[in-house]
Amino acid sequence: MTASATPPLETAPGFCNGVLHFGSLPPDFDRLGARPAIAEGAHRIEAIDATAVYQTRLIADALRYTTLQLCASKASGHPGGFASSADAYAALVMLGHTNILTEVGHHAPGFYSAMFLDGSLEAMGITDMHQLQTRFREREGLLGHLSGAIPGLLAPAGPLGQGQHFAMAAAYLHRETLFPVTIGDGGLGEPYILSAFKHFHTAYPEVTNFLPVLIWNGFSQEHHSMVSLMDNARMLDYWRAHDFERVILVDAKAYDDAGQTGDYVDSTLFGESARLAFTRAVLEGLQEAETSSLGGTLTAFIVKQLKGAGVHAQGAKSHNLYPGDNATKPNIAAALERGALAPEAWALVRANMRRAGGGPAGETAVTESERLPGDIGALPTRDFAVGEQAVPASAMAEMVAELGRRDPLFVVANADGNEASNMKVINEALKIRHPTEDGVYNQSPSGQVYEPLSEDACAGFAAGLALFGGRSLWLSYESFAINGWPIVQTVGQAMAELRRKTPAVISMFTAGALEQGRNGWTHQRPEIENYIGGQIRNGNVYLLYPADANQIQAAYAWAAGQSNKCISIIASKSALPVYSTPEQAREAVEAGAIALADSGHGAAGTLVFAVTGDMVVLPVLAAKERLEAAGYRVRVVAVVNPRRLYRPGDVAWRHAAEPDDRFMGDADFRALFDGDALIGVSGGGTLALEPVLLRSRAPARDLIGWQRGETTASPAEIMAYNGITAEALEQRARDLLAAGRSALGSADG
Repeated sequence: MTASATPPLETAPGFCNGVLHFGSLPPDFDRLGARPAIAEGAHRIEAIDATAVYQTRLIADALRYTTLQLCASKASGHPGGFASSADAYAALVMLGHTNILTEVGHHAPGFYSAMFLDGSLEAMGITDMHQLQTRFREREGLLGHLSGAIPGLLAPAGPLGQGQHFAMAAAYLHRETLFPVTIGDGGLGEPYILSAFKHFHTAYPEVTNFLPVLIWNGFSQEHHSMVSLMDNARMLDYWRAHDFERVILVDAKAYDDAGQTGDYVDSTLFGESARLAFTRAVLEGLQEAETSSLGGTLTAFIVKQLKGAGVHAQGAKSHNLYPGDNATKPNIAAALERGALAPEAWALVRANMRRAGGGPAGETAVTESERLPGDIGALPTRDFAVGEQAVPASAMAEMVAELGRRDPLFVVANADGNEASNMKVINEALKIRHPTEDGVYNQSPSGQVYEPLSEDACAGFAAGLALFGGRSLWLSYESFAINGWPIVQTVGQAMAELRRKTPAVISMFTAGALEQGRNGWTHQRPEIENYIGGQIRNGNVYLLYPADANQIQAAYAWAAGQSNKCISIIASKSALPVYSTPEQAREAVEAGAIALADSGHGAAGTLVFAVTGDMVVLPVLAAKERLEAAGYRVRVVAVVNPRRLYRPGDVAWRHAAEPDDRFMGDADFRALFDGDALIGVSGGGTLALEPVLLRSRAPARDLIGWQRGETTASPAEIMAYNGITAEALEQRARDLLAAGRSALGSADG
């Protein structure tokens, strides 16, 4: 079709304001485009006939055009990958499916284009192409990679390999809805995408209402994809080997009438009849796939065509726009002119996309309404007496087990074993999800404990469930948590942006470095605490350090009642003393800290120990006794919820969807932490003690924490290896107090 550089604004729909090029009407428009293929009041096309095929092609063209002009408006963004998926996306829409997720954050401009064309972005005040471009990749607008806070978009997409977790979680919670998830072959070279699908299907064979849609275009970001040399038969076998019983592949090469070379071709270069034949094949293939998926068969759909189909470049060169790549650059301008639509075609596209799925995705997607799970009431707790020995992990496990009994959709995800973390009661009560029924190992096909070996799969499913409105808990060894944390971080940030309430994403890490002496440094990696601690300033991230069994029960009870937060609990699986009453424990979680011990007097000076953790309290209390014997006043303060100890201006709480503005006041902070010297002590990362050091008025301050791992026979030995002993703490305290007096003396002089 020919294009006009001057938009015929007098005939174009209002949303086209800002469109740079318009084309002439395509052949047969009067016959096949006279009325929308999705009838008024309908949710999808009635049949795959010539009209439906013709109009599906127009939607694909509109998506490509909008995506390219959108990126060119900022000379930034990623048009190429989505361009090769446009036919599949258009077909899904015409079949009434708008709960579409993606694994590829680089497809963001294409998804934004879809939400613009169906009217979803009107909720953000984006009503025309000009406004779409203005808000693209700008603050308070359309960020460079997907966010679930954008109307109609279900989940974030940034790091590769995460989208499948969201699709499976959504399918688990919404069994009657199909959740297509587009996957790029640039990320498919990593095995965990398909292994995650396989494990989930083994655990939940009845949940098949998610549909992977592989966009097999031969390229990744800067080079050929790692699966680009596979032939069709090998690719089909690859998916079948991961439990997909039905794999449907549509290869554009089979329809090419333009003589293109190579295994990957551009369908937009086909002749008219070949383009329509390819579009029909995609429509029919996806119709078969939806029937299969919703009918209980694990199904995948693959569309194979060249990356960059229909835009300004091909292959990896189409992936990204750089400074200077604007709409006047010859190759971009030429692509826009080739893909330009007539005003009547734009209107037809808008009508179909508004009707698909029952209305704009921004109004009808499952995430556009709250799915808050039913009330579970107060979870039962055990009141441990002060001085009693109790295992923190086990105390929390009893609550987790009861929560699962009350909420049958609640899932506990764990890769390394609850029993090994002294949380066996969870397995006994909720059962490990496994096709083999075995009472000895607490296995059941209907269990609520999800145990893939991959922490990525554990964290992904648990985080996805929380994002979509379900309760979940990710349990991990602290040392392995880093393998799953990135997706929890992604979901936590997404929750801060959401326009709806959803249960907090909760994780609990046991078997900290101090408990893993015999295992050596492979199991001693508490640096994850610093990773999480560095996110507390985000506004909705909480890192909790209960110091005893009563405090961990208070911490989990608090976490289970929160919304739109990312909460991690660090605790031991060893029997440890109880220092606080249940009431004190609850106050410690809410206030942020609690004094575990205080001498009350001491003529030689006052020293404060601020402690994160439970087992590490033991050498601190031993040091307290030694210092008290020498005439010092010593106060030991458990820093339980360090987020509460920051100053309000330190934390971006105002930007969170469910803002939490509770911070400890100055008077309460001083009552706990004021002294002649302050020492922060941690058995792991020390970053969580930052707010204490920021606010402390002590003239002398120090920080003692984890340095590195080693094989040892006991927790005491590994603490000693890291300089955390009663003797070392006592000496450091004496040195600090002496230095403080010396500094004061110099000042007086």
